[in-house]
Amino acid sequence: MSEALDQHFWEERYKQNNTGWDLGEVSPPIKNYVDQLNDKSIAILIPGCGNAYEAEYLLKQGFNNITLIDLSQTLIQRLKEKLNAYIGNGLSIVHGNFFKLEGKYNLIIEQTFFCALEPALRHKYVEQMYQLLKPKGKLIGLLFNREFEMPGPPFGGNADEYSSLFKRNFEFKTFENCYNSIKPRMGTELFINLVKCEM
Repeated sequence: MSEALDQHFWEERYKQNNTGWDLGEVSPPIKNYVDQLNDKSIAILIPGCGNAYEAEYLLKQGFNNITLIDLSQTLIQRLKEKLNAYIGNGLSIVHGNFFKLEGKYNLIIEQTFFCALEPALRHKYVEQMYQLLKPKGKLIGLLFNREFEMPGPPFGGNADEYSSLFKRNFEFKTFENCYNSIKPRMGTELFINLVKCEM
C-alpha cells in the first residue's frame, strides 16, 4: 500500500466513522502503566493516535509534553476541536507521516498503530522508533499475538516474530501476554515495555 493510498484509506475510515478498533476509552493496560509514572514532564509521543483516549487520560493526570500524529486530516481536525484547551499547553497535534516525524521522546505509546501498518513496514517502524527515542527511552504498549482471518489491517503476528524484529535495537523489560486486556482481546495481546539500547 503506497503512502498516498494509505492516507486515503484512513481518511475514508474516519469520514465514515468506520473505526471498529476504537475502544471508546483508554486501554486498561496502558492506563495501568501510566498510573505508575511519576515524572509528568517527560516527552510522550502517540503515533497513529486515533481518537487519542490515552492522550486525554495523560493530560488529565497532569502530563504536559504530549505529541500526537496521524495521517487523517478529518481525525486531526476532530482532535483539535476536542482537545483545543490543551493545544500549546501540554499538547501538540501533528497531521503527518510518522516515518517523516522528527523529534526526541522519553516514551512512545503503541496502541493499534503497529497492526495498522503493512507488515513490510515493520523494520522501518523499529528503526524510526529507535531514532525518535531519547537514550533509555521506552516504547510501551500492546501488540496483537494472533493472526487475523481477513486481510488487514489489522495485521497480526506472534511473539517470536516480534522478538526477532525488536531485539537488535531494544532491551526487553516486559514482553509478555497481557493479563488486563479488554475482554474481547483477552489472550490475544502482548504487553511490551522496550528500552532503547545504546549502540
